[in-house]
Amino acid sequence: MPPADLALLVTALACLGLRLAGVLLAGGLSTDHPLIAWATAVAQATLAAFVTLAIVAPNGALAEIPLNARLAGLAVGMVICLTDRRRLLPALLAGLGTMLVMRGLL
Repeated sequence: MPPADLALLVTALACLGLRLAGVLLAGGLSTDHPLIAWATAVAQATLAAFVTLAIVAPNGALAEIPLNARLAGLAVGMVICLTDRRRLLPALLAGLGTMLVMRGLL
């Protein structure tokens, strides 16, 4: 298994584990508890690291997408995230869609 794939797998499992722990603890902890805040920060930082890696040094199929298309997807995703109460899934989907549209246009 290539190192990048292994890193992605380990990170995905870590994020899943943190989310599972969050679900299990959610009944006993408030949303502003430091443990919940830490888990959220770690999950978001991990996602940010992989998005940065995909933009700056992509490999595989993503390497065939021009840099300006990747940057456009990043910009749209950031705008959606900041305007939609910092919800990550809509931002990721909008950024991905923008990147694919830009690739088609270029």
